[in-house]
Amino acid sequence: MTYLNIFPPVVTIKPGVSNMEYYVKSVVPVIESNYDKFTTVEKSIADFFIQNREKLDFSAKAVAERLFVSEASLSRFAKKCGYRGYREFIYQYQETFVENQEQITRNTRRVLNAYQELTNKTYSLLDEAQIGRIAKMLERAERVFVCGMGSSGIAADEMEMRFMRIGVNIQSVKDIDLMHMQSVFQNEKSLIVGISLSGQRKGVRYLLQESHKKGAKTVLITTTSREEFHEFCDEQLVVPSLKHLNYGNLISPQFPVLVMLDIIYSCYMELDKLKMEAYHEDTLHALGGGKRR
Repeated sequence: MTYLNIFPPVVTIKPGVSNMEYYVKSVVPVIESNYDKFTTVEKSIADFFIQNREKLDFSAKAVAERLFVSEASLSRFAKKCGYRGYREFIYQYQETFVENQEQITRNTRRVLNAYQELTNKTYSLLDEAQIGRIAKMLERAERVFVCGMGSSGIAADEMEMRFMRIGVNIQSVKDIDLMHMQSVFQNEKSLIVGISLSGQRKGVRYLLQESHKKGAKTVLITTTSREEFHEFCDEQLVVPSLKHLNYGNLISPQFPVLVMLDIIYSCYMELDKLKMEAYHEDTLHALGGGKRR
């Protein structure tokens, strides 16, 4: 299988340069967040505004004629989105097409620029062939253990929760004693994913090293690529570091890890999309106490 275009090209941001074009106030997220409230007619209106990329005549009469709906339907749709009426809704919607966007505060811009720079760096480091190999490891493994300590343990929990819901037999391990104990039981049917930004967490390294000796597949997610890691890791998945990032202290160090996990998740889903989506739907059903959502 070829894994292409799971991450679109991103424009590089120069440090110190204002990048206001990246932060466009849009009503589309508001429409999407209210989508389940809409009637069939209102969903057709929502779909039009979500998918539209052109500056058109957005008057109530013109849009009603284009969509074969009544102007009253447009008004009800706007109110369900939280606006007083269609006129207020469309005023906000048209702001998307205004070249000079609303100014944002300096602090907000710093944070958003830092996220944008991290996204660019992730794209630069991304090896899609490697992502495909890791997805295959997940598919073939009978048991998956993902380990991390501190904030990396939170990322490990996130990976467990997401992949468990699509049928992966996965467990997160965050305690150093448990990492040592789990190393005893690994074999060639196991996959160990270690999360350590420095690559130096002793518990994570120990579980990877001992599991690798027993024939398990091993993946280390880290910000540092080192030759020594090849001795006990089948894959080194390198994510961006905040160390040399402007205002990196404003960003959670696990953000690049979570982005990479999302990319792996997306790639894994494509291996058998119908089955994965069915698993996901079944877990939602179970969480709802047997009631279909």
